[in-house]
Amino acid sequence: RIYREQEQGSFVHFTSTSGLIGNYGQANYAAAKLGIVGLSKSIALDMGRFNVRSNCVSPFAWTRMIGTIPTETDAQKARVEKIKQMGPEKIAPVCAYLLSDAAKDVTGQIFGVRMNEIFLFGQHRPVRSVHRGEGWTPETIAEHGMPALKASFSPLDRSADVFTWDPI
Repeated sequence: RIYREQEQGSFVHFTSTSGLIGNYGQANYAAAKLGIVGLSKSIALDMGRFNVRSNCVSPFAWTRMIGTIPTETDAQKARVEKIKQMGPEKIAPVCAYLLSDAAKDVTGQIFGVRMNEIFLFGQHRPVRSVHRGEGWTPETIAEHGMPALKASFSPLDRSADVFTWDPI
């Protein structure tokens, strides 16, 4: 209401790669975090006429939630020490920018911040289509539809499969 009345404003929502990409054992968390992306996008669409912006940030930072990562081996200990360097002070500049007037043309986007890296995440768009003039049956989908689409399927990646390099 306040943003509509003043005809300007900016939202920064927080999401997670658990929802954007996927991770094991986090179905409810992933669903909630991907829901935030939908909320943010809807606000960007609905409130744009009032000069209100809405974006998402997916922060990579050391938190209590990931504080249970095993540290039994030297390699695990070294990895956790690197992760601990990813503090909120690395996330704050992107948030401050998105909330500022300097970002007046940035809305409806999803950013990731990991140490000194900023990522722009892609959003859901059609990748490929198939058509059958006479319509589809379960059998023709199995015989023709899915085989035609299969080459464009998204892999079942987890965050660690996508971000395979150490934070910079």
